[in-house]
Amino acid sequence: MFGTVAALVVATAFGGCATTAPASKPASGESAKARALPKGLDSANNGDPFASTYRPLPSRPTALFGATVFTGTGERIDGGTVLIRDGKIEAVGARLVPPASYEVVDAAGKYITPGLIDAHSHLGVYPSPSVAAHSDGNELTDPNTAGVWAEHSVWPQDPGFNLARAGGVTTLMVLPGSGNLIGGRSVTLRNIPARTVQEMKYPGAPYGLKMACGENPKRVYGARTRAPSTRMGNVAGYRNAWISAADYGRKWDDYRAKEGRGEKADPPKRDLQLETLVGVLKGDILVENHCYRADEMVQMIGIANEFGYKITAFHHASEAYKIADILAQNDICTATWANWWGNKLEAWDGIEANAAMVHAAGGCAIIKSDDPDVIQRLNQEAAAALAAGRAAGLNITEAQAMAWITANPAKAMGLKDTGALEPGKRADVVIWDKNPFSIYARAERVYLDGGIAYDRHDVRFQPKSDFEIGQGANR
Repeated sequence: MFGTVAALVVATAFGGCATTAPASKPASGESAKARALPKGLDSANNGDPFASTYRPLPSRPTALFGATVFTGTGERIDGGTVLIRDGKIEAVGARLVPPASYEVVDAAGKYITPGLIDAHSHLGVYPSPSVAAHSDGNELTDPNTAGVWAEHSVWPQDPGFNLARAGGVTTLMVLPGSGNLIGGRSVTLRNIPARTVQEMKYPGAPYGLKMACGENPKRVYGARTRAPSTRMGNVAGYRNAWISAADYGRKWDDYRAKEGRGEKADPPKRDLQLETLVGVLKGDILVENHCYRADEMVQMIGIANEFGYKITAFHHASEAYKIADILAQNDICTATWANWWGNKLEAWDGIEANAAMVHAAGGCAIIKSDDPDVIQRLNQEAAAALAAGRAAGLNITEAQAMAWITANPAKAMGLKDTGALEPGKRADVVIWDKNPFSIYARAERVYLDGGIAYDRHDVRFQPKSDFEIGQGANR
């Protein structure tokens, strides 16, 4: 017996006592603790009020043998074996002999891949059913809403999480929408059934900052006869935001330096919007930039250079193929689709070989969803992009293309311990009944941290959210 799908998670929160360095000659009765800022006014001494309480599913030593294995690192192993122990990948290779104490799963004739990773999702913030009461992904009240966090909108009961898991998705980044110049923080989730978003939060995953260029922000705010209403207004908005953030960071640095020397100092008032932007400038928060046109992506690179931050990935990026060399030189990933194009003018020049051409130029290509249906079929979307690349004359193997939905999104999300079947990484594994690049392929079993999260042939591992229980189709 494999046990239950989800273990009971005990929530824990971390609260820190705000402390500052003592003055060299404190006044009588004065202490460092007395001079500490009230709780909540200094993020550096406030702990993480929304800390992850994720706990891995129960697992046991397991050997998956006899399959065709795509490692996610460009390698294909025929007749391969994957050994799982303590929730980690222990070994991968051909002709491995499973230890006698391991549960042995015969995967002959099947395919094994890393768990799929979606670098751009709105599950939980635009959940199903799609009604106004659930529309929580865009805080359309100001062009700069860097202070909002997507996790504060995530609804864990969204049935889309279960459907994505049945499609092999084990990890996903949930982003705010693209109506603002700066939309707020993303959150990276482990795709397990959960009661709270904290139970799903990927431990140690960095936050991302959603930014958007092009038509969306200028359309939203131009319609309100306020800035930005043009692309030049967009750029001015970004630059003013980064100027304010750099100044805010300087004020906090000055305050801490004076405190460290024992001098009297007045701290800046904490500002959630600027705090997030300072996190980007310090390299702690990754930039995930919605942008379609090639020329605008280069403009955004210029802004990043001006203020000293790095763009981790351009999302959608329909014209990335036009500047694939520039993106590769700047180590910026491209998170795109295969065939979503033409829905608006800035997406007009999209081509199905976009990801393949980025890959061929030595860049980091990613296939993502941005959609509750596509997330169930990321493997098919990658297959379409691969086929288009081959039709364009690019020699790309299936093993290489597997990185587009595994290792490369892990890179763009700042995850070092998943995305590939390599010793020591999380045992996020999918067994497919057919080649995952076939339109007929289905995930048969999905492991997260070595525990069974989904099994197509066992109802015990086909969880439903509380919202689904009792609905007509499931009675």
